[in-house]
Amino acid sequence: MKKRTPAVLLAAVTATALLAACSGGTNAGDSGGGGGGSKTLTLASVDQGSIEDVVKAFEKANPGVKVRYTTSGADQYQQQIRTQLSSGTAPDVMSVWPGNGNPAATVVLAKPGYLRDLSDQAWAAKMPDAIKTVAQYEGKTYNAIFGQNGIGAVYNEQAMEKAGLTPPDTWTKLLAFCRDAKAKGTPAFALGNQDNWVTQLALYAMVATTVYGEDRDFDKKMQAGKATFAKSQWTTALDKYMTMDKTGCFQKNPLGTNYEASQQLAATGKTLGIIQGNWVIALLKGKNPQGTFTFKALPATDDPSATLIPAAAGAGYGVNAKTKNEDLALKFVNFVMSPEGMTLFVKKQGGLPALPDTGYAVDPSLTELATFIQADRTVPFMDQLWPNAKVQQTMLSGLQEIFSGQSTPDKLLGEMDADYKAGS
Repeated sequence: MKKRTPAVLLAAVTATALLAACSGGTNAGDSGGGGGGSKTLTLASVDQGSIEDVVKAFEKANPGVKVRYTTSGADQYQQQIRTQLSSGTAPDVMSVWPGNGNPAATVVLAKPGYLRDLSDQAWAAKMPDAIKTVAQYEGKTYNAIFGQNGIGAVYNEQAMEKAGLTPPDTWTKLLAFCRDAKAKGTPAFALGNQDNWVTQLALYAMVATTVYGEDRDFDKKMQAGKATFAKSQWTTALDKYMTMDKTGCFQKNPLGTNYEASQQLAATGKTLGIIQGNWVIALLKGKNPQGTFTFKALPATDDPSATLIPAAAGAGYGVNAKTKNEDLALKFVNFVMSPEGMTLFVKKQGGLPALPDTGYAVDPSLTELATFIQADRTVPFMDQLWPNAKVQQTMLSGLQEIFSGQSTPDKLLGEMDADYKAGS
């Protein structure tokens, strides 16, 4: 899910990698083709602010090797990389997004043969299913995805202590939690639906368990035309989202509250928490440095063991299928996927490693997210596997219309089905 202004999130808003990259900029010159020099690697990256440390560490670990790299904002990069690939001037290694959502996404680049198959690399078999799904095309891995983020409930521990409440782990307890919080004059969750990309987050948290808890192959069935939004557990998830609203789980007038204001509510204890991605924790700490904030799964059933979390793979790295520097290119992506490489990235970006057992010291606020990831109890952000961006745009605007009383869940899911069937 990448944040678009004002319309959508896509592969990784999630990904602090993108947020860091969007300011643009260029480093270290040449981004041309691989050339013949086995000691010089060319690289194009959107990870401005974090790729620098990774390059330094890689060069230090490989004396005599020089990485010539460029960094740029996501939009500029996506426009350039396809032109470079088709003209034979692309670098040895390049940023690649998960899934199928933009011009530099895994499926889009792998389908015409622009990327080298990385399935033979040791880390490929270790990827959790939620990451593997969006790193592959036709069952082969093309993207070295090093980090991920999750969506859930982020609680203000001081506000929770003051209210005398604890995080719920079942659907029944969640509704009771909302009622108790409302009775104490402090709504459970801040919701900034004035920014339409926020509207999807609580819904995605519900969908993860209600839809994929019953059927991990739901996306494959959608792609095969054997399932729809309107005739699936998406109806249950959307009903639960509306039930939360009717129960008073959110502050008054979510449509009149933007993302920034919702952060302020949660950070200062005006609400007990916020339903967001783990990336919001750093923002909450910025508004309340003395505060302590903890990420927890948002339950959608009364079986805690069945709860799943939406987890988004961030942008990773692919190898140019026509590189003349294959050995060095593979060495670089393998370094990215090593414990050292992943740790360098996620420390800078505020995420979590894509692979388990890296030795990374997880921030205590993200312990539960890390536990779910290690237990393979996550599913991709839903839009990463949709055939076009229109489905998500329809969902976001439709959710705002539902909150304003201008649409209904049935109408919205029907419209999403129509956009999905239109294909790419």
